[in-house]
Amino acid sequence: QVQLVESGGGSVQAGGSLRLSCVASEYTYSYSTYCMGWFRQAPGKVREGVAAIDTDGSTSYADSVKGRFTVSKDNAKNTLYLQMNSLKPEDTAVYYCATKGGKCYGGFAFSANYWGQGTQVTVSS
Repeated sequence: QVQLVESGGGSVQAGGSLRLSCVASEYTYSYSTYCMGWFRQAPGKVREGVAAIDTDGSTSYADSVKGRFTVSKDNAKNTLYLQMNSLKPEDTAVYYCATKGGKCYGGFAFSANYWGQGTQVTVSS
């Protein structure tokens, strides 16, 4: 059972930046063979995909965050990152790290098998 632990959330003013991290453990296969990504859920809204990084290192993003967010990972540290710049109040949500074995097949909206506990991001205007 893959374990995912997020960190780095917090409160920031509009236009500010945050970097989320997600450390993975208890995976069965090599960390590099897992599709990894970030989802978010705002109050009263459905959870949505934000960004993903595939097994070949290719990335995909939701239109709402393109050009502002960057997803990356460090295979040596089993860690996934989400650099969030130019934050807007509408980015306020609980952000979840998620993964599945193998390729993403669906880009940033892939069907994840494992989820972290979530970290709150609040952007004030």
